[in-house]
Amino acid sequence: MKGKRTERKRCRRKKKGGLAGIIVAAVIGAIIWNVDSFPRFSDSYKEVRSSVTVRGEEEVQCGVTGQEEVGGFYYQKLSGDEQEFYDAIWQGVKEEKEYIEIPATDGERSAKIYEYLLYDRPELFWCDGTSRMTVYEEKLWFYPGYHCTGEKRRERQAQIQAAVKTCLEGISEEMSDYGKIRYIFEYLVETIDYESEAPDNQNIYSSLVNKKSVCAGYARAAQYLMQQTGIECIYVVGDIAGQGAHAWNIVNCEGKYYQMDVTFGDPVFLKEEEDAILPQSAINYDYLCCTDEEISKTHREDKNMAYPACTSEDLNYYRLEGMYYEAFYKEEMLEKMNESFYTGQSFFACKFADSELYLRAHDTIIEELIPSAAANLADYYGLSSVHYTYVEDEKLNKITVFWNYEK
Repeated sequence: MKGKRTERKRCRRKKKGGLAGIIVAAVIGAIIWNVDSFPRFSDSYKEVRSSVTVRGEEEVQCGVTGQEEVGGFYYQKLSGDEQEFYDAIWQGVKEEKEYIEIPATDGERSAKIYEYLLYDRPELFWCDGTSRMTVYEEKLWFYPGYHCTGEKRRERQAQIQAAVKTCLEGISEEMSDYGKIRYIFEYLVETIDYESEAPDNQNIYSSLVNKKSVCAGYARAAQYLMQQTGIECIYVVGDIAGQGAHAWNIVNCEGKYYQMDVTFGDPVFLKEEEDAILPQSAINYDYLCCTDEEISKTHREDKNMAYPACTSEDLNYYRLEGMYYEAFYKEEMLEKMNESFYTGQSFFACKFADSELYLRAHDTIIEELIPSAAANLADYYGLSSVHYTYVEDEKLNKITVFWNYEK
């Protein structure tokens, strides 16, 4: 039976800068070398520190965690009087008040509390993240900025509700929490295009409705959808070395915390050149339920915030899927490669336990095993030539091969 590539409608973006990965497209008998890199996911600090989407009175009725009801992760980091300020602003922006009167406090602390509210509440899509204050002797008037209010907000809320409903239809009651997390991760990667100039790109309207966003939109959409399924999901702020500010998530799966970056799950760094055939369904699973140690190779959390420790490797995608290697044997690796196309898989990945093992296996895989597997693929499917593309990622100790089954 002839294998088929999974197709999805999607525009590839050609980006420059950032974390380099080597992408090689090859045809049996001819090899084309293409080098590209990750996009600059964060173009400015404003990209991370802004507002997001709504859950209004007419919203889809879904499960909400106890922590969310009392305020969320950042709420718990505040003192008692700061929590009162947080609650007052939250109530005020839900009512679209021009200003919110609160007991006097310093402006810097007020800005931090509002920032924390927006980190906890991805539903606040109508807030634009800006604010101004008028300070009196015993009180403060806090003026939040709004993207939209009134009828426009209600229209957008309805659009968001419809988008959420469409997404959640893919989640069954029988799914484990990990199954839900993976589904949402894949859904967002497959439906959102990374676009730095996307309108409303700091909130979930951009990611869930317009399907174009940046890191803040990806992370807030993940947070919002997870909250609807009763899964704790934290909006994390930090940066990417050499690129600037970035946002991602930490999820709680059955009592253990895991790092998750949907933006980096979107392989926009894989550039399609004239002869490079890449499956449209490619997803980078290195950033699904990974550890602090793993994500720290590319990400740095805000040093002023104590996030939950993520140390468990129980849900490492490559371990779960039999793609994680703590030893290297040529015959076993070739057999695994052959098995991937015997079963019609669009790719084969091998992730190694450490850099020493990766480097020891690297040349043999690239120079011997991949060409041998490609020849086997051609023979198995009766093809006169085979196109394939492989991606080398030394930082993450991984090699991925994408097979093309078309004649």
